[in-house]
Amino acid sequence: MNAITRLCLNHKLFVVLAWLALTVLGGLTVGHATGRLSHTFATPATAGYDANHHLLQRFGVDGNEQPTLGVLTLPAGKGMDTLAGQEMAARTFAAANKAGHLAVADWANTHDSTLVSADKRTTWAVFDMPNPDTPPGAGVMDRIEPALKAAAPAGVTVSVTGFEQIQSTGQGSGGGGPSVLVETLIGAAGALAVLLFVYGSALAIVPLLIAIPAILTTFLLILGVTYAMDVSFLVEYLVAVMGLGVAVDYSLLLITRWREEREAGRSNEEAILAASPTAGRAVVLSGLTVAAGLLSLVILPVPFLRSVGVGGMLIPMVAIASAVTLLPVILAGWGLAMDKHRIRKGSTTYSAGWERWAGAIVRHRWVAGGLGLLVVVCLAVPALSMNTGQPRADSLGGQSQAAATLHGLERQGVPSAVVFPVQMLVHGGPSAVRDVVRITRQTPGIHAVLAPSTPAFRSGNDALITAIPDHEGSTAAGRATVARVRAALAGVPGGVEVGGNTAQNVDFNRAVYGNFPLMLAVISLLALLLLAREFRSLTLAIKAVVVNLVSLGASFGFLVLFWQHGFGSQAVYGVAATGSIRNWIPIITFAFLFGLSMDYEVFILARMREEYDRTGSTQQAIVGALARTGRLVTCAAVILAISFASLSSAPDVVVEMIATGLGVGIFVDAVVVRTLLVPALVAIMGDWNWWLPAALARLLRVGRSTGEDERPAPVRAPVGS
Repeated sequence: MNAITRLCLNHKLFVVLAWLALTVLGGLTVGHATGRLSHTFATPATAGYDANHHLLQRFGVDGNEQPTLGVLTLPAGKGMDTLAGQEMAARTFAAANKAGHLAVADWANTHDSTLVSADKRTTWAVFDMPNPDTPPGAGVMDRIEPALKAAAPAGVTVSVTGFEQIQSTGQGSGGGGPSVLVETLIGAAGALAVLLFVYGSALAIVPLLIAIPAILTTFLLILGVTYAMDVSFLVEYLVAVMGLGVAVDYSLLLITRWREEREAGRSNEEAILAASPTAGRAVVLSGLTVAAGLLSLVILPVPFLRSVGVGGMLIPMVAIASAVTLLPVILAGWGLAMDKHRIRKGSTTYSAGWERWAGAIVRHRWVAGGLGLLVVVCLAVPALSMNTGQPRADSLGGQSQAAATLHGLERQGVPSAVVFPVQMLVHGGPSAVRDVVRITRQTPGIHAVLAPSTPAFRSGNDALITAIPDHEGSTAAGRATVARVRAALAGVPGGVEVGGNTAQNVDFNRAVYGNFPLMLAVISLLALLLLAREFRSLTLAIKAVVVNLVSLGASFGFLVLFWQHGFGSQAVYGVAATGSIRNWIPIITFAFLFGLSMDYEVFILARMREEYDRTGSTQQAIVGALARTGRLVTCAAVILAISFASLSSAPDVVVEMIATGLGVGIFVDAVVVRTLLVPALVAIMGDWNWWLPAALARLLRVGRSTGEDERPAPVRAPVGS
């Protein structure tokens, strides 16, 4: 690390110009980069995905896309039991085709009585379409309602609803929210406030100066990746928000150590060089751990998750590069001047309060450990009841018109699962269509079967049939319905492919969570080897990985309590209990939190290792490490939590789930796990903390910590006991 730092200090102008060029180029191309991001959640080689893909090829509609529903109310005296009312409804719903390519299923082409209310005045239709995030479907959904209203005769009222329209919380269709740029600026403002508290000087601006080139350079690299593979739009949010958080965190650690070395009497350049092999190594290890956690997503057989892993991995790597190259140059040129005038006397690297806290943990290690474990376990237990799937339609939309329209249908006996139909692609011609309609209607859990014979639903021997289930796919009953339909139609001549959103999600869960143990094993092993080598201790490495997994359970438990069961989501976001967590969110949360949480473990344990090497006392190592890093870790966690909180201002419930899960997970991990549970466990284990078997030491090419014997040294008597 010293060699890199010296090289940068000897070529300051080159370093500044290089980062300036990358920043400008990244800023100029960021719009192009985000425009190339993919919105697909494809899971190739699964039955549900293949069925939906074949529907798109054959009929131009995306079976995985939740349809739009049109609801029409006729004037008194002209209900659907009159020829005039039927003609009004038929003309109005047919006008939806002006919005773009659609497959319209209504009473006119099905004569299905389930599409008409009991009083005969209200009727509804299903509009299947391409994915609105792809060119064929762009703008189609938004044009449906204007087209219907323009064609509706006098006295006829028309409204639309659907999952796409209501999932923007409280906004209905077309609901807006702050852009990624605004969300990043909100996070940056919060970070600046925390940094002013930490440093009490103009140094507070420096981490943000590091974050700007880190974020824009990452977007530049993402642009390059998009030419090699499809990259999910989720990466856009994560680069902006997580890039801000980790770049600030890494800068915070290095600047704090530089200031500590300055307070010890070293010159400016000597302090920069002294911070490099200590804080600099911790930054590199932290970043590599985060990158390893994200890169583990490539193990899963899902392209969009793999792209999040590749794109997300670039975030900590670029943050490391900017922190260890650009930051030393800034400190060398302007660090002393920026730190000269402090607005707060207590803005030093040492904290007497954290020293007292650490001493209390050492003296009452069993109580502290038990309390920390109790908090984490209590939060983690609800995770055992996690249900993965789409949020319940009833929980979304707030007071929007789209939500009111859906509730109106429900009052007429239409199940909310109408927004998640089962889509069937029948290959056996007219006779097979008749068999499929008959069998599906007889299948328990099916409310209605729509089988129009128009060209939008029939092509040669192929046909598109839509089944409305009684229960949404996020429920066990909804998933069981799909399984029954698949089993019942297995013997139909010509073959039937069963698709729709629920079918694709069922297959997604099987593909992803079936491979999750392998992902968990790989990421744990990588983290174990990295940490064992850095800390020269197998015990600390194992403890770090195990505690990290327990901490992740607390984040999942929060998601279940807050969103699935609704304890807080209604008050904060206006969203009732969702009943489930979107099925890929736990995987994304795991990959990000595993690495991010390990950041703080590394910050604290790296300093404990350093203090132990200096004093030879585990208890003194705990106290010295927390006195120097306690405030750093909590402030870093607050900054990252603020960054994710800014992301939760997006009006999409899925983005809000990700943001709150990550933000709360980071905060609980830093405040409860790393500054209470971890030091208590280290105090309990005493000198067992520093055990490294000889064989592993040779494999990792590091020095032993416990003498020649592979057994740990005897545990010393606790300090002050």
